[in-house]
Amino acid sequence: MVPVERRNFLLGAAATLTATATDSATISEPAQAQEPLERQPASLGVTGKDFPKVCGNLANTNYSPLNQINARTLRRLGGAWHVNLEGGSTSAAQQSTCVVENGVLYVQTTQQNVFAVDGRTGAVRWKTNLGAKQTNMRGVALGEGLVFSTSGANIVYALKKDTGEIAWQRQLITEDEGGGDTGGCDPQNGQCGGLTGTLAGAVVYWDGLIYVGMQGSTGGARGRAYALKAATGEVAWTFWSCPGEGQFGNDTWEGESWKTGGAVPWIHPAVDPDLGLVYWTFGGSYPRLDGATRGGDNLFANSIVAIDAKTGARRWHFQSVHHDIWDLDNVMAPVLVDVKVKGRLRKAVVYGSKVGMFYILDRTSGEPLHGMQERPVPRNAQQKTAATQPFPGGKPFITQAPEFGKATRPVPFYAWGGLYTPHWDRATIIFPGAGGGADWAHLSYNPHTGWIYVGYGLINSGFSNSREGRVNTSRPLGEYFAGGIAAVDPRTNTPVWTLDREWSLAHGNGILTTAGRVMFQGGPDGVLHAMDDTDGSVLWSFQCGAGVHTSPISYEIDGEQYVAVLAGGNGLPYPDIPRGDHLWAFKLGGKVAPAAAPTPPKQRNDIRAAAVTGSTVTLGRVWDAANQRPGATENTVAQNAMSPQHLRVPKGTTVTFVNPAGNASAHAAVSFFEYEFDTGVLMPGQSFTHTFDTPGEFFYNDAIYPQSTGKIVVF
Repeated sequence: MVPVERRNFLLGAAATLTATATDSATISEPAQAQEPLERQPASLGVTGKDFPKVCGNLANTNYSPLNQINARTLRRLGGAWHVNLEGGSTSAAQQSTCVVENGVLYVQTTQQNVFAVDGRTGAVRWKTNLGAKQTNMRGVALGEGLVFSTSGANIVYALKKDTGEIAWQRQLITEDEGGGDTGGCDPQNGQCGGLTGTLAGAVVYWDGLIYVGMQGSTGGARGRAYALKAATGEVAWTFWSCPGEGQFGNDTWEGESWKTGGAVPWIHPAVDPDLGLVYWTFGGSYPRLDGATRGGDNLFANSIVAIDAKTGARRWHFQSVHHDIWDLDNVMAPVLVDVKVKGRLRKAVVYGSKVGMFYILDRTSGEPLHGMQERPVPRNAQQKTAATQPFPGGKPFITQAPEFGKATRPVPFYAWGGLYTPHWDRATIIFPGAGGGADWAHLSYNPHTGWIYVGYGLINSGFSNSREGRVNTSRPLGEYFAGGIAAVDPRTNTPVWTLDREWSLAHGNGILTTAGRVMFQGGPDGVLHAMDDTDGSVLWSFQCGAGVHTSPISYEIDGEQYVAVLAGGNGLPYPDIPRGDHLWAFKLGGKVAPAAAPTPPKQRNDIRAAAVTGSTVTLGRVWDAANQRPGATENTVAQNAMSPQHLRVPKGTTVTFVNPAGNASAHAAVSFFEYEFDTGVLMPGQSFTHTFDTPGEFFYNDAIYPQSTGKIVVF
């Protein structure tokens, strides 16, 4: 294990971690905003007539100074225009946030098309296809008369802004005949990653360079961040997030585990032109849930790294989770703000998400602005977990353990605990989970209130080590999903208010704040809301026809303010989020009517196996769908080891639960949350009967092997 003093390096010197931090968030009543104390540097970029970058500017503040749309005028806000970019297709989710320059919107689709759309009318000016291999597309960059985009084939494209014609293209990651990743070879020492990754995140342009990240498409792709010359596509530098032999941080990986360590930067960075630094966040180490083979803190996984924008050299880093085994990667688009802390003006970077708390650091040096405490946490020797984890001064914006009165109440019979509770081969529920906290929804900094706004998810994860055939029940079947919005004051790193709401708002549900003192955010149900920025109260709503998992933007044409958003759905955290290809723009006096409301996602993690009729459930067996009967052998690790997993019966049916004599283990089926039945412990050869007299949907799991979950629908 790497000593604490080696963990967070500032300009190459060990950080001194002092101060205190509180254990849980205090949820206060909505409060009146304070007047902001400092103007933000113009060098970070400003929005207004244009919204030229994903998250607005180089600081990722997601703020517009336009104020024509405000609390007084919202009642007149309506659809200005609407276009189905892919002809009404609902086959793919959409995550691309629009950018705008000179009245033209530029946006990608998962179907690998880049569009230029007239911001006044919605007419498509041009459309360029970048291939057939689909992947998440999260936004283009603009610069030097070009539109920069990645593609599913791992090619970076520069398109002529006026026509969409390809100016150049550069293959960044290629697979050799052996399935290796030729883009994963470290030119300094010849070591290769050996596994393929995929380009990911919005592209960022600054001063002749574009910045491109990646995600792991197969386990263990060695993470790297790229800078390319905007004029030619030539690679200017590559930053390896799992350092190679002889490089700083390599000794934080056991053996050669760095070669397949993951730590991918799958969301775009921020840039400070005055300091010449790029701030990039890197994902969790791999294997995600198994720390046994990669002892050490695993730099630069779960870290924010300040990188020299021109050379790719590390200036400083901060690791928010040491030796992650929970997928708490805190990957987000960092936000840059200048704030006064304890009377001193500081250049700050706001970092953090899934753990439910922000790490607010000096962006020159990496120094924690509110202190940092390395606290002892529960350990697991098999997982080689760290002895301590860093907790920032201030307060979390959500609680950090399951709560029985909320959606985070744990499914019964699982082991469970709060943040950093370790797991091994027994599924253990923790909150915030991998899809909880703030995940990757884009934040917004509002200079009028001085607050950071963030959407969060109230979603548990049930982790187990994936070795020896055991599965990661990452979201226990039958659990509930919800979420909300928080406003945090970066001057104190304390939540001003936290509002629990109906939907998880952490997966791309970005927030836009405006000088009109309203903020915009969409949800998985397809509804775009305008809210008061002082208390989060909803002032206006509009149905977009598919889940909104992108950031709204604002722009101006001939003195008229518009708000636009791409609504196309998502695959997480709800598998049934309505999908589409709806590009909307809104203005005062807009007459285009809302879309028809789609079927909203289920707010419970549903079992999606096909319904089977009958009156018997066999425990510890996986259903043989081909032969419509229970499997021949016992299974104690699968989530679907109930045969059938989804039983549909009429009211008044008596159902027999049987642990077949051929099983070796005891089993027990217990209805949870509704508590309709409890078989008690059934030894092999024993059975139990229950008559269902009440219509409804009843989830149950095995009290001995709780990840195995079924449901019975009574009609």
